[in-house]
Amino acid sequence: MTMLLNLRRPPYRTYSITQLCREFQATPRALRFYEEQGLLAPARRDTSRVYSYKDRARLRMILNGRRVGLSIAEIRDILDLYDEEGEAAQSAEALRIFKHRIDQLTAQRQEVDDAISTLRAAAERLERQYPEAAQSLDS
Repeated sequence: MTMLLNLRRPPYRTYSITQLCREFQATPRALRFYEEQGLLAPARRDTSRVYSYKDRARLRMILNGRRVGLSIAEIRDILDLYDEEGEAAQSAEALRIFKHRIDQLTAQRQEVDDAISTLRAAAERLERQYPEAAQSLDS
């Protein structure tokens, strides 16, 4: 009996746009945008989008990439390489892009640290020069 039930089930799970939005805390608009950009390609069942397990995995990669500041073009390059040249090529390109992003974020962090140091020095100077202004902030 169990064998018969397994034969009737589709070979993989599908997801609705609502299910993926709920799981990844994304908006339907975002998923449609990623589709317009060629990052996702859900099947259609009448007027509904039907996402495969591969679409779900791609969405996870897209959202993780966006979270760390990758551009749509960079994400597309990474995703497309899997289909065109395989996992090894995809991993090599991802590594190149990730290292470049790390360099960018490191430079930004240095700029932020410099700005904080400049502001702290200016605030300390103003507190010494105008102690009454500093006292009014503490109240």
